[in-house]
Amino acid sequence: MRVLIFGGTGFIGASLCRHLSRRGYEPIQVARHAPRSSPFRFLKWDGYTVGPWAEELEGAVAIVNLAGKSVNCRKTPDNIDVILRSRVDSCRVIGEALRGVDNPPPVWVQMSTAHIYGDPARTLGEGDTFGYGLAPFVGKAWEAALLTALPDGMREVRLRTSFVIGRGGGALAELHRLARFGLGGRAGSGRQGMSWLHESDMNALIRTAIEDPTYAGAYIATAPDPRSQVDFMRTLRRVIGMPIGLPAPDALIRLGARWVMDTDPELILYGRYLKSERLAAAGFPFAFPELEAALRDLLR
Repeated sequence: MRVLIFGGTGFIGASLCRHLSRRGYEPIQVARHAPRSSPFRFLKWDGYTVGPWAEELEGAVAIVNLAGKSVNCRKTPDNIDVILRSRVDSCRVIGEALRGVDNPPPVWVQMSTAHIYGDPARTLGEGDTFGYGLAPFVGKAWEAALLTALPDGMREVRLRTSFVIGRGGGALAELHRLARFGLGGRAGSGRQGMSWLHESDMNALIRTAIEDPTYAGAYIATAPDPRSQVDFMRTLRRVIGMPIGLPAPDALIRLGARWVMDTDPELILYGRYLKSERLAAAGFPFAFPELEAALRDLLR
């Protein structure tokens, strides 16, 4: 029941390890840096070359590849280069390692991005057209790298993942902090979409992708309750009992993102409304299909 989780020490990876371990799997974290403390096996990987971790592929039940530099950064030329290469090269190297294995895992679950659809004003599903810009370009290159590296006969599941909300990391902690201080109001127009997914449902979806042989190809990993930014923050304030949410105009966000938060303002000012037609057709059982219940669970 061995599962290799590349990028397994990050927020989603650590949560997934705990989830899989409780269900009898042996998760192995393969990443650049060892966690400060973890009950799980750790194997060091530079992200660009095959290492001793390749021996663990023999007889494993699955690969989960979450590797990639965080997009929560300023989009300098250097950062853009690492964002792209860390995703594409991780797929290339895993594929290279698999070619030397006699008994490879039967399934490869690959993280992808909901940003591949750009920033639509209407709700989209898996079959809709991809967007234009940096994030869609990276998403398409990421998925193409997986399909190129995939050995013949191995099942692949691509999860075009939206904004994952959880207790152990991610952006929810920062949004919660802003809301507590009365700053969680409209950002820019407030009409940008926020498609989201509770970390428990993210874990369950990855486990289902491992266990259910009918899951194959691309899925949008998101709850069936996309919201506008202003509605998302209004719901968050209601959950924590904060009646005030001061708005932040476009110019202030661009200034603050650059000089205070050292991140990309487009992560705040743009968004997407998405629902997964394929998960609905498969009958995937969301534990938290509605935003308010999800936030109450995480912020209780």
